[in-house]
Amino acid sequence: MALPTIVAPEGRLDSNTSSGFEKAVRELLAGGAQTLLMDFSGLDYMSSAGLRIVLLAAKRMKACGGKLVICGLNESITEVFEISGFLASLNVVSDRPTALQAFAPA
Repeated sequence: MALPTIVAPEGRLDSNTSSGFEKAVRELLAGGAQTLLMDFSGLDYMSSAGLRIVLLAAKRMKACGGKLVICGLNESITEVFEISGFLASLNVVSDRPTALQAFAPA
């Protein structure tokens, strides 16, 4: 199993803090990352600015045949994902070990 590239932002992901995370994600995608794990267990808060970056990554991964798995959503971030409809369209799992299993060959 090839290990995915893991990004794990901490604290808040909002309009004031999302630019650094977006830059890191864009660089990974431009560098040819085919598997991406976004671990949000260190996040306390995510706004629509953070969701925009997740959507950007999801679209790029789909376009290149890659795989994105998201884990570690706390209750408030889960609610943001539910309201946006992202829970239904993205691969969201509970924790990092479960997320890593999602990258195992079928």
